[in-house]
Amino acid sequence: MSFTLPKLGYSYDSLEPHIDAKTMEIHHSKHHQGYTNNLNAAIQGTENESKDILQILSGLEMTNMALRNNAGGYYNHKLFWEVISPNNKGKMSEKLNSSIENSFGSLENFKSDFSKAALSRFGSGWAWLCSLSNGSLSICSTANQDNPIMPNIGCGGFPILGLDVWEHAYYLNYQNRRKDYIDSFFSIINWTAVSDKL
Repeated sequence: MSFTLPKLGYSYDSLEPHIDAKTMEIHHSKHHQGYTNNLNAAIQGTENESKDILQILSGLEMTNMALRNNAGGYYNHKLFWEVISPNNKGKMSEKLNSSIENSFGSLENFKSDFSKAALSRFGSGWAWLCSLSNGSLSICSTANQDNPIMPNIGCGGFPILGLDVWEHAYYLNYQNRRKDYIDSFFSIINWTAVSDKL
């Protein structure tokens, strides 16, 4: 199996003013394409060549940095494109709304906790909303291109929402103002897609 760069369901400029077109173009066509190409190179001629991305991530040998970084980079960005959309399109399901309220007390509390996870990630990484096996939700953060599916990452559950806090995701527009980027992210979440992942 070889992996291909996922197509976006929207144009590069359609997320403005929250994410500018140039950042989207570079992020998707350069960064994500690079992870895709490097992932294919890392699995070539190995047993991972016949696996899907979830199988690769869940069975990852964490010392294999080429595979760890690029499988993570491929999957994380694929999820990121799926859970954002222009103008906050998509409606949150009753199930997701109920899960957020039960797990965090309110949508506002969730936003506050998620923002803290994204803002407190030192250097590059991701903030995640994860679905746990007991039906509750949790928030966590991982470094670099790690994600909750990987073994022993200290961040349990299955990711249903992810925010990229690498500088390449926001620096052209926000420079060092990561908080402004995080605040803006809540205006472009595709809650239908997040609900479907739950």
